[in-house]
Amino acid sequence: MADRYRPKSVVQRAREGNPSKSATKEGVIVPRAILTEPDWSGVFPPSPDPAVEPANVRCREVASEEWRRIVPILEVAAGIGEVDHTTVKDLCVCVARIDQAERDLSERGLIVTAERGTVKNGAATIAGQYRNQLARYIRELGLSPSARTTITAPEPDADDSDVWD
Repeated sequence: MADRYRPKSVVQRAREGNPSKSATKEGVIVPRAILTEPDWSGVFPPSPDPAVEPANVRCREVASEEWRRIVPILEVAAGIGEVDHTTVKDLCVCVARIDQAERDLSERGLIVTAERGTVKNGAATIAGQYRNQLARYIRELGLSPSARTTITAPEPDADDSDVWD
């Protein structure tokens, strides 16, 4: 269900129509760019530990898959630019880490046995923290089209005087 409190982006409103003829805010215009996929081995480096390496390989695959899935959509729908490269990269890292935490939860369960008895699996907390971070990237940095409309461009100054005069 759509969030009725967040405005639709100008692109989305043009695509779906504007039957109410309400005014649209352009928001910040970002120069469009075609983003290149980062080298995921820098983010999830190969590990000499044979217990860690399969998790890093899977994280690289999940992050790459998410990048290839979301970047073409964002380039068209939101008009992302080079300034958004790090944010989109972090989004993919969050998705990969959430996948890693969820796999651990599936394998070991929500409750694990530790030296002090049965405790909550730490992967549940980690997954929740990554989900909060993912939502923050989308909302606060304007990654979603509706979030882009909430950012307003600065008004041009009335006088055209040079700053250095």
